[in-house]
Amino acid sequence: MSLEIPAPVDAATVTEWTDEVDVLVIGFGIAGGCAAVEAAATGANVLVLERAAVTGGTSALAGGHFYLGGGTVVQKATGHDDSADEMFAYLMSVTPHPEEDKIRDYCEGSVEHCDWLESLGFEFERSYYPEKAVIQPGTEGLMFTGNEKCWPHLDLAKPAPRGHKVPVPGDTQGAALVTGLLTERAKELGVEIRFETGAVQLVVEDERVVGVAWQHFEERGFIRARSTVIAAGGFVMNKEMVAEFTPSLAKKPWTLGSTYDDGLGIRMGQSVGGEALHMREAFITAPVYPPSRLLTGIIVNKQGKRFVSEDSYHSRTSGHVMEQTDQAAYLIVDSEHIEHPVFQLTPFIDGWETIAEMEVALGIPSGALDKTLADYNEHAHRGEDPELHKQPPFVEPQDVGPWGAYDLTLGKALYAGFTLGGLRCTRHGQVQRADGSIIEGVYAAGACAANIAQDGKGYSSGTQLGEGSFFGRRAGRHAASG
Repeated sequence: MSLEIPAPVDAATVTEWTDEVDVLVIGFGIAGGCAAVEAAATGANVLVLERAAVTGGTSALAGGHFYLGGGTVVQKATGHDDSADEMFAYLMSVTPHPEEDKIRDYCEGSVEHCDWLESLGFEFERSYYPEKAVIQPGTEGLMFTGNEKCWPHLDLAKPAPRGHKVPVPGDTQGAALVTGLLTERAKELGVEIRFETGAVQLVVEDERVVGVAWQHFEERGFIRARSTVIAAGGFVMNKEMVAEFTPSLAKKPWTLGSTYDDGLGIRMGQSVGGEALHMREAFITAPVYPPSRLLTGIIVNKQGKRFVSEDSYHSRTSGHVMEQTDQAAYLIVDSEHIEHPVFQLTPFIDGWETIAEMEVALGIPSGALDKTLADYNEHAHRGEDPELHKQPPFVEPQDVGPWGAYDLTLGKALYAGFTLGGLRCTRHGQVQRADGSIIEGVYAAGACAANIAQDGKGYSSGTQLGEGSFFGRRAGRHAASG
């Protein structure tokens, strides 16, 4: 693994093609699987190269949230009003560099996409989980998974729960249900999947991508394809790329990825002129909840100052922690509200009888935390938070000693994360150069494409699976017609 960009192969130097297909898909995770299925459904001859011995990729490790809205069958069945316009307004408000056409397409196509996912052979449970959690503990089909109910977003768009979870209990591997069904559908449609076989270079002819060089152990060859869809994942497992672009992920967090999330797909796209966007952005998080009662406390940095509304979605909180001195922060909770998590990702440091003792122990300047807490408590007694606009359900004074502290510091809390950078592409997945021009014959989808998920602060659980499947389908359809 390295930063090296593999040089493309000139088609004129290829003496023999092992295969000729309409659509070649690199990788069978959620994006590649959807691309393959949609392309094959149009009648295209589709071949998938999968470096692993099984399908699923990193997607199969995920808990199974799909960020969907606009009035899905699950939202309607659980009594939650939503519209494409409100979903659009929310996503525009949390995306740093929004591509309006993609967000509009995603929101307007979300209801149909939800129905299409269920057509694979499962149903999201028509039930709602009301608590603030990282993921539903059971098989509940719907919950809030972003910052929809946090300021300023709740003033910009009507909040609605959009985290649709597949009916698998627990917080990991739920999405394997969907990738498994995609595999079955692909086989029914005649898609060929070659395992333990990877694309290693793109092949070009007159500036158009016309296929790939492949490798299966020691065996090598070339496949000619009318269109190639790169769906090979992110780069969280590439130590060199992580050190170069997202160094926070190098500080011993638990990396969320498969062995093959090494950035090769992105680098192959760059090799033919594709621009990579948001490469320095990552989803990195150490949730302080559940229990949600802890969010009545305050989160402060080493200067004893609050810097983020505590009721934020966990990766928004963590994104702000990454910007603090030494990437350090502490959650302070009084004895009336403290409740240790079952899974303690942010370790409990200690308890102190006075705030002054806590300041000394945490290395916070004398009097700084005392003033911050006093100011917070003064307003909290009136149910208000004028400084950071934490919402009323989580605004409660923290004035009953002793006080405890949890450590949110990177390297001490158990952070997990993955990369968000990927290839610039159109709403149909066509890879683009820096000037916006399209590179003919090549598409990108999933974690190696830049679409909606751009940073951790604006992320909502289910965005990667949602956009990966949605834009994977689009890339497959367009590739088949190309």
